[in-house]
Amino acid sequence: MERAERGERILEAAGELLLAWGYARVTIEEIARRAKVGKGTVYLHWRTKDALLLAVMLKAQARSQQRHVARLRADPLEVLPSRMMRERFQDFLDEPVLRALYTDDSDILGRLNDHAKKECAELIVEADRTLRRHLEVLRAHGLVRTDMEVRHQQYALLAIATGFFTAETLLDERAPDTPETRAEILARTVRSTLETAPDHAHRAATAAATKVIPLYEQLADLAAREINRQVRR
Repeated sequence: MERAERGERILEAAGELLLAWGYARVTIEEIARRAKVGKGTVYLHWRTKDALLLAVMLKAQARSQQRHVARLRADPLEVLPSRMMRERFQDFLDEPVLRALYTDDSDILGRLNDHAKKECAELIVEADRTLRRHLEVLRAHGLVRTDMEVRHQQYALLAIATGFFTAETLLDERAPDTPETRAEILARTVRSTLETAPDHAHRAATAAATKVIPLYEQLADLAAREINRQVRR
């Protein structure tokens, strides 16, 4: 078995066990058993259980990031915060690891989230900087409002998204029936809070996308480097 293929099998097994058992109960032995490799083979790839499970989290985020970049390339209107958050919400629903991460599910993550914040401090700062720069580009092209500071817009956007993400757990019994409906409510909330509706929206979005796409490509590259940093050399 090639090293890369073996590493992916180990990551997949670790992700399945993390979701099924939670951080505290997952062991390297069980991960090795599910991946059909020896325990020592797991340690050939990752130094510790924390490094392996952190890679599981980063991999889920990387998949979401790659889908986001692909959507931006396919349709420049995806630069709009409402469109972006609607799709990110769908990613959140489709990726169980992301759901655990964004809702800080302690039953699944245990202390792993705190470990991730320490290990990935640079990536977290860069993600924050990328979103702010994204909003600055949209402001310059007349696609979002300019009657509040950009840092306040960023806070509003993140607060709205966080509310919808956590509502999936806290308001489960009162949520509208379909994920698509909830995603659209999120999009409308963001749109009414932040966006303008210029007649030249598509043209402006096309121009903005040429500046926004490289920001997220750089962020994706940084995330890939962070995953690689967790791998034993």
